[in-house]
Amino acid sequence: MAAEFLKIHPVNPEPRKINAVVEVLRKGGVIVYPTDTIYGIGCDLMNKRAVERLCQILAIKPQKLNLSFICNDLSHISEYVKRIDTPVFKILKNLLPGPYTFIFESSSNVPRILDVNKKTVGIRIPDHPIPCEMVKLLGNPLITSSIKDDDQIKEYTTDPEEMYEDFKHKVDLVIDGGTGGNVPSTVVDFTAGEPVLVRQGLGVFEY
Repeated sequence: MAAEFLKIHPVNPEPRKINAVVEVLRKGGVIVYPTDTIYGIGCDLMNKRAVERLCQILAIKPQKLNLSFICNDLSHISEYVKRIDTPVFKILKNLLPGPYTFIFESSSNVPRILDVNKKTVGIRIPDHPIPCEMVKLLGNPLITSSIKDDDQIKEYTTDPEEMYEDFKHKVDLVIDGGTGGNVPSTVVDFTAGEPVLVRQGLGVFEY
């Protein structure tokens, strides 16, 4: 059965539609959705069957699982990160929500995803109401990856209808939240204490 294609207002997402998305996630669904950078593909972090499906769709082996968590707020982050020092917390508070992925040592709360104990975790709080409302209602982070394009010229797909054609027989739901961006998040690694810029993306990182 083909995936559902659901238009959601990108600024004022309709609550009943967010409810419908969360129901799909709670049942182990995999979805395509917008963020403040590029569109993502993800599922409920706490649903092992859904995470297995996500890995199959992305052709990723569990041992190579380096996906990010979409969280709702800073208190949500603290559940999955081993430690956030005060200076680092101030950096996060200044920059989030925003187009950043921060890498930390994972806490003991991070599930052994597919029986692989990940020592680090990438954390995102996108500045976009659709994923934030989804995660808030779901109560768990989404585990997620960016949607890339096979085109040699453009790396990321920006048209939700194109994404639907690509994924309609792989995922359960594709959200149309308007045209996506084509610049990924800026990735900063905090595992060594001092921040290390891993990838320059949409966000400007200065500290």
